[in-house]
Amino acid sequence: MDNEKPSGQAPDKASNGRTMPGKTYHRGPVIYRGHMIPEDTTTGHLLASYGDTDWLHEDPWRVMRIQAEFVDGFGALAEIGPAVAVFGSARTDSADPSYAMAVNVGRRLAEEGVAVITGGGPGIMEAANRGAALAKGTSIGLGIELPFEEGINDFVNVGMTFRYFFVRKTMFVKYSSSAVIFPGGFGTLDEMFELITLMQTQKIRPRPVVMVGTAYWGGLIDWVQSTMVPSGTVSKLDPGLVSVTDDEDEAVRIALSGVER
Repeated sequence: MDNEKPSGQAPDKASNGRTMPGKTYHRGPVIYRGHMIPEDTTTGHLLASYGDTDWLHEDPWRVMRIQAEFVDGFGALAEIGPAVAVFGSARTDSADPSYAMAVNVGRRLAEEGVAVITGGGPGIMEAANRGAALAKGTSIGLGIELPFEEGINDFVNVGMTFRYFFVRKTMFVKYSSSAVIFPGGFGTLDEMFELITLMQTQKIRPRPVVMVGTAYWGGLIDWVQSTMVPSGTVSKLDPGLVSVTDDEDEAVRIALSGVER
């Protein structure tokens, strides 16, 4: 329904003798009369064909695409139940010990009835999804549209590809109760520091964040404690927002400690 309609002919003269507009035109909650009645309709605009397609690349249209990604993401993940996010490098080879550990972590989380959410790609993400799938659990992959990305790995049973990083990261934060972070690159650092920043600024409630690999992450943690804290750029409490371990059992225990079931 267009909700745009002209009303019947009104009297030409009001009781006080003034001339009145002949018709009333309704467009939603707005009314038009007389010479203000528009010649176009919103349905006409909707169905019109335009040669100029520059509007496809303008911000108002982009906002609609962003909104659609949020709607699709919320719809896909709203009923997955308790979940843990697993982050790590897409470049980790299947022969790497971190890959085997990520498989075990994904499997053990799934055996506890907890969904595993990854970025859906290869490497550590594939490993965690593989473990969850082998345990017949919920294995979720939230991919990102990149020029050379391989797409969602074969071990995902609920998957979605996002255009915008910030929408994707919203889904990670909103639908997971804790995070396990394996060695990774800039993307992994981005996801980790997003969580830490949201907790440190009290935008979200604290949740367990466990970093796996003391040799890999130790230099970063030492730099935070020896450089950032003394300089006053972070408070003394900030390093306590994460745990670092080499122990698979401890990583799983810490991750599960944030899950409400």
